[in-house]
Amino acid sequence: MINATSKLLRLRFAAQTAARLLAAAVVLGGCAAPAAAPAEAVAMQPAAAATGPLLLLEWSGYELPEFWQPFADQHPNQNVDFSFFAEDAEAFAKLQTGFKADLVHPCSSWWQLYVDAGLVQPIDTARLSNFSGMRPEMSAMGVFGGKQYFIPWEWGYESILVRTDKVKNPPKSWADLWNPEYAGHLALWDSGESNHAMTALALGFKPEQTTAAQDELIKQKLLELKPSVVTYWVDFTEVPQLISSGDAWVVANVWQDAYATLVGDGVAVDYITPSEGRLGWLCGYGISSQSANVNLAHDYINAAIAPKSMAKMIDTYSYGAANNSALALADPKFIKLLQLDEPDILQRTVFFNSITPDRRKRFTNLWDEVKAAP
Repeated sequence: MINATSKLLRLRFAAQTAARLLAAAVVLGGCAAPAAAPAEAVAMQPAAAATGPLLLLEWSGYELPEFWQPFADQHPNQNVDFSFFAEDAEAFAKLQTGFKADLVHPCSSWWQLYVDAGLVQPIDTARLSNFSGMRPEMSAMGVFGGKQYFIPWEWGYESILVRTDKVKNPPKSWADLWNPEYAGHLALWDSGESNHAMTALALGFKPEQTTAAQDELIKQKLLELKPSVVTYWVDFTEVPQLISSGDAWVVANVWQDAYATLVGDGVAVDYITPSEGRLGWLCGYGISSQSANVNLAHDYINAAIAPKSMAKMIDTYSYGAANNSALALADPKFIKLLQLDEPDILQRTVFFNSITPDRRKRFTNLWDEVKAAP
């Protein structure tokens, strides 16, 4: 999972990646909407069913019909609507204030909050014929109190992107970001949670279990790194430009989208697997506790986790699929490029886990103090 940042920007960028690498024209309904303003619900089926529309609270870009085609085949007259959000915090707040959705698609660092707040209900996996192909390690992340509240869908990395023709000694660990060789050519993501996590790993701490004293050490470590930083990037579309122009040689906490794009553009880059492990995010579907269409919600999830649906997602956005059966159907170059088929790849990835609002605020305040320091 993923921290509270605009995934809408990432999905726009990922669509550009797919266009370059697959030469496929993908129309992203609603992607032109400003990230700051949630889009209104957009009907994807022409006729409403007698049970009413199935409403998804969803990231813009995931409404593509090929991601849930089996549901349309199963329910050809069922109306499916989407209400888009730009970041996890927005979706969580929307449900808290009484928004009536059937399904929601948050990321794993928020899942516990949804369960604790009573915003989602347990999912009956026996009703999901495609659940047998799911990666058990990922499915387990959606279990709380012995019940399956979330079904994972997509996952990816945060790691270090390096311009190999500019850097003599590429980093081998998160701790190597402090190498003076990168001074003036290092870019960091403007994210308190991610910078806390990567620095915790560099210091040998478990990111989700740090104490107040360890957080102070993390702050001091980030202050040491600050003089080496050429910029803090916000929009993921900045990353390929920073690397290809040579303004930055090393960029931290990059998703694999940027790597796939730069490789496709012929730029000399490498996507590091730090010795401490790449950071990882995971997102998935939950059924709202207020859903009026629980049966349809199960059918939609089952369609979304179908191998063919997930293979379409891999090919479109370069992300990993939670259904292992999708790998055989996806473009092999993406599988190889992103190491998606390596048996121990999940064990070697340090996934973001659920954190409390207080800890999230602590990470944000820590990062604000670092940026504000002279």
